[in-house]
Amino acid sequence: MSHPEGPRTGRPPSFGARGMVATSNVLATNAGEAVLRNGGSAVDAVIAANAVLCVVYPHMAGLGGDCFMLIHDPKKGGVDALNASGPAAGAATRDYYRERGHTDEIPSRGALAAVTVPGAVDGWREAHERHGRLDWADLFADAIHYAREGFPVSRSLTDWTITDVPVLSRFPLSAETFLPGGKAPRDGDRLALPKLAGSFERLAKLGSRKAFYEGGIAEEMCRALGPDGSPLTPEDFAAYQAEWVEPISTDYRGYTAYEFPPNAQGFAALQIFNIIEGYDVRGWGDSSADYFHHMAEATKLALADRNEWLTDPKFVDIPLDRLLDKAYAAERRALIDPGRAAVMEEVPPGIRYGKGAPKRDAGGDTCYFCAVDGDGLAVSIIESVYHDFGSGVIAGDTGILMQNRGSFFSLDENSANRLEPGKKTFHTIIPAMLFKDDAPYLVYGAMGGEGQPQSHAALATRIVDFGYDVQQAIEAPRWLMGRTWGAPVRELSLEARVGGQVARELQHRGQPVKIQTDWNDNLGHAQAIRINADTGFLEGGADPRGDGSASGY
Repeated sequence: MSHPEGPRTGRPPSFGARGMVATSNVLATNAGEAVLRNGGSAVDAVIAANAVLCVVYPHMAGLGGDCFMLIHDPKKGGVDALNASGPAAGAATRDYYRERGHTDEIPSRGALAAVTVPGAVDGWREAHERHGRLDWADLFADAIHYAREGFPVSRSLTDWTITDVPVLSRFPLSAETFLPGGKAPRDGDRLALPKLAGSFERLAKLGSRKAFYEGGIAEEMCRALGPDGSPLTPEDFAAYQAEWVEPISTDYRGYTAYEFPPNAQGFAALQIFNIIEGYDVRGWGDSSADYFHHMAEATKLALADRNEWLTDPKFVDIPLDRLLDKAYAAERRALIDPGRAAVMEEVPPGIRYGKGAPKRDAGGDTCYFCAVDGDGLAVSIIESVYHDFGSGVIAGDTGILMQNRGSFFSLDENSANRLEPGKKTFHTIIPAMLFKDDAPYLVYGAMGGEGQPQSHAALATRIVDFGYDVQQAIEAPRWLMGRTWGAPVRELSLEARVGGQVARELQHRGQPVKIQTDWNDNLGHAQAIRINADTGFLEGGADPRGDGSASGY
């Protein structure tokens, strides 16, 4: 949907000398900054911020969701990647859904959509055990307060609640929680989530394993969801543990771009970088028809490979070395016609998987946020319940809204991403980092489904190729090649600020242009922190398309 556009801010970036947090909601930013000021690490800060987002941004984040982190530890160097996405239940077979009347797709709403174990909370635990400074219990005070006492409803939450009244109304607990008095709240109204506060209190007191994965929260969630079709069991929760994996990377004009490996779509972002590196991007100009045309064409090629291969690498041998090879990028680049757009649906992958299978578009609502502390620890993190309000179902007395990420599994046996017990699904959410001279230069990312690799390219090119500051790069007119959330067809969505002449030239080249509002939240909420290697100062930015802020001290 197209929500009312935000203001034309023109605001400057934020600066800090000892720490910085940037999130998509100001209450979460404040919580993270408070942790830094109290001596916490960047990991402590993002956990506190994420916990608040689970309360005040429930349409995009939650204890029932997944997260991915890229973490730079200056004592160690390089980047570590933490995969906190959960696998499909042990009983989640393709026959399980066929026997329940679903032969084409897993339902995207309801308990049947609760296919996978929520992984985010164990990701917090794993990161905190390695990099935390403050006590675990101290990280949840703000989240508990806002859930227990109430918080001011943001514009984004209002807009998405209005959109999802038909979804939330299907489930009594969700309607009771998010539609007080039977209607969506207005901006600034007080909304309290007392049952969720109770779950946070247990989590703070007992820790993630005893409270959530091996305790009463998991048992209550499964008790509530099971009768309505969810295959999840307490045993699935108890068996889960977040895992450290190797990030993937490529070079872009002297910088090293780090992305998250499969089961996340980070390789699509790196493919876009590899393809566009062969062009004089700066020569195009940052808002020209050439810029948007080539970005769209590079995206079509990258997403064709992504759709063919992306899934859990423990189940499919994904040819990442070939997909990220510069010579392969040159082959793909040669397919781009500078004067004529390819039809997205007809763009083939460069490497085939088996017999192939019908592909689905990837959407979803997400929170990207980041933090850097005074010691140089940097965290790029993204957390999601997948669709807006996830499955739409609150799991009993826990107050926890369950994600529906597992609904993206395919029931087609020929698909790389076919449903199998214990398998992690294709994930769109990707945190990112850009290094210069082996040190972190930019910590960044965005929400927005398949728009995320495109937003990464937008931010990086505007900073690296065009010299923008962080806030200017975030605010520059955005594009998205593909389906925006809820759209029936694939289009090249452009914010209206791109201008009529550019849009007209793109249409002349055959691009399926769709003009969006000046500031369109369907094209992503981005946040970023740039680290000045000379001064050590931090430059942060947050997206006016959301409700967030960047704050340093």
